[in-house]
Amino acid sequence: MRLLVVEDEEDLAEGLRAGLTRTGYAVDVAGTSAQAYDRLIVNEYDLMLLDVNLPDGDGFALCRSLRDGTLRTPGDHDVRVLMLTARGRVEDRVRGLDEGADDYLVKPFALAELLARVRALLRRDTNGSSAVVRAGDLVLDVARHTVTRAGEPLTLTPKEFGILEYLMHRPGHVVSSEELLEHVWDANADPFTQTVRVTVGTLRRKLGEGSIDTVVSRGYRLRTPS
Repeated sequence: MRLLVVEDEEDLAEGLRAGLTRTGYAVDVAGTSAQAYDRLIVNEYDLMLLDVNLPDGDGFALCRSLRDGTLRTPGDHDVRVLMLTARGRVEDRVRGLDEGADDYLVKPFALAELLARVRALLRRDTNGSSAVVRAGDLVLDVARHTVTRAGEPLTLTPKEFGILEYLMHRPGHVVSSEELLEHVWDANADPFTQTVRVTVGTLRRKLGEGSIDTVVSRGYRLRTPS
C-alpha cells in the first residue's frame, strides 16, 4: 500500500516515514499543501496522513478539495485521509470529519496507535473487516505482518509482503506491473527497472511454483483454489 505523509515538521515526518516503511508501506512525504497537491494529482495513494497546520494553508482545505472533486486524483481514486493535529478540541475533530477526513488523531500519539488506525482504514478501502486475509491455505496477518502457507510460516521481505497483500485483496484479478509499482513502491522507484518482475519472481518461489500466474502483457494474478 502507498501512503502520503503531509507534515511540515521534518523530524516528525521522517519518524513517520521510517516507522511506516519498516511496517512494509511505500511512503512519500510532502512538507506543504502545494507539494501534497502536486503528488496527489500524479500518484495514486491508498491513504494520506494529513497535518492540519501547514505553512501554506491548512489540511482542512486540502481535504475538502479532495472530497469535492476540485483536486482530481489519477482515475478519481478514493484516498483515505487520517488527520494528524495538535488541535484536540471537539469542534476541531468535528470539523475535520465534516471536511471529509476518515479518522482524526491528536498529537502527541503513539506509533502503535497510528499503525492500528492506518490498518483499519486500509481494510475499509479494500472492503475488508479483518486484519487476516485468506486464500486457500495461504494466510496473511496484516497486523502481525506474518504469512503462513498450510500452517508453515514464510519469511518475506517488505516488498514481497506488500505485493502479496495487494494480490490477496484482489483475488482472481489481474494486476499490472504498473499498478504494483504504484502501490507497493514509493516515488523513488525507477519505473524502467525490472524490480516488480524480480520481486514477484522471488515471492513466487517462496509461495511455490504455480502460486502466481503471469498473464502475458497484462500482469499477475494470485492463483486461488477452484
